[in-house]
Amino acid sequence: MARRGEQLREHILWSAKAVFLEMGFERASMDVVAARAETSKRSLYAHFENKDTLFAQVVELVRGLYLQQLKTPGDYDSDSAEAVVRFCGRFLQLLMWESVLRTCRLGVAEADRLPDASGGYYDAIFVTTHERLAAFLAQRYELSAEESADLAEQLLGRTVYPRLIRAFFGVEPLLPDHPESRTLETDVDLAPIRRAVAALLPG
Repeated sequence: MARRGEQLREHILWSAKAVFLEMGFERASMDVVAARAETSKRSLYAHFENKDTLFAQVVELVRGLYLQQLKTPGDYDSDSAEAVVRFCGRFLQLLMWESVLRTCRLGVAEADRLPDASGGYYDAIFVTTHERLAAFLAQRYELSAEESADLAEQLLGRTVYPRLIRAFFGVEPLLPDHPESRTLETDVDLAPIRRAVAALLPG
């Protein structure tokens, strides 16, 4: 049965996501996306007026999926410190997923051409994560907005970003398959994260 309407639009987005990740923005074409989605160019252009618009919508798709999977620190554990450990661990786990990291690289590559799309992706992946952690810290440890924001920055800087940089430059192995929260302790060594959290959180 042929896909129509919103079902076709979503199918095109998933197909375009795969094409952009495999080929990069420059080499990807609307012809290739239409072929991958097994639809006509006419149908493709009926949903997305050009490649820039399509790319921006793919970024929005990834953004929504990421935020849904990350959740908030309070979703991970009733103990405040352990909740922070697992939230930071889950953040790192998601960033080490090959699909997410390749999208990050693609966003950086297209930042000059499509600043709104790249900026939106940055906000979702990094700014929103920082905000969720800071809000949790402010509530659980009775910190001011400035104090909680600074502490969140220190925690992420100590537990996540060094490994992310190594992965970004290809010197850290990535997770090829979609990382589930139930495999967190297998995918990520939480011991150094626990040490950093213990050292940084208020006593």
